[in-house]
Amino acid sequence: MKTQLTETEDAVILSPAGRPADAAVIWLHGLGADGHDFVPLVPELRLPPQAAIRFVFPHAEVRPVTVNAGYSMRAWYDIKSLTPEGRDDEEGIRESAQRIEAYITRERVQGIASQRIVLAGFSQGGAIALYTGLRHDEPLGGILALSTYLPLRSQLSAEASVANRKVPILMCHGVRDGVVSLPFGEQSRDAMVAAGHAIDWREYPMEHSLCPAEVSDLAAWLKARLP
Repeated sequence: MKTQLTETEDAVILSPAGRPADAAVIWLHGLGADGHDFVPLVPELRLPPQAAIRFVFPHAEVRPVTVNAGYSMRAWYDIKSLTPEGRDDEEGIRESAQRIEAYITRERVQGIASQRIVLAGFSQGGAIALYTGLRHDEPLGGILALSTYLPLRSQLSAEASVANRKVPILMCHGVRDGVVSLPFGEQSRDAMVAAGHAIDWREYPMEHSLCPAEVSDLAAWLKARLP
């Protein structure tokens, strides 16, 4: 798949070269990174030449992060401590979810069907992808949640959208992850399963990162979701 890169003030965008997109992946970076972080991954996915997927990589807002001594950096929400409760900055999470909803709306306005839109994210970005996708009011093509967790778990049953009760969800996690521990990810998986969501769970011998086997799984999953 050949692409062309453009940048706006709030995102990096990889569009199919020479033709209109018929699908979109909105991919959210982790804490302290920016939208450029996962752009180099797209060629590694080895998508077929006929694929016409637009990849949108938004930049999170710059905000103080408590666990990082209050320094300001790109973050989707504040983290007050590394406990589950300390990660649940409800105001910041809801604010970022509204931003992602705006990106989804932008793709819909450009003619992309909701079932052809995938939300993806790593770490904090994955948390926002899960939070937003499970509440979105139209069926999405899927959710990719990498080295992450579900924030505000206790609110899921009351707020989950019927439209995305059966949305395909792939969760990938490193067994040696020291930032978002494997048990923390498993707790989120189990909470979603208990709420009626089907989770495709994969573990890899890695830390808080990506590995070649995971990239291969991501590619196969995307090809299946966005044929």
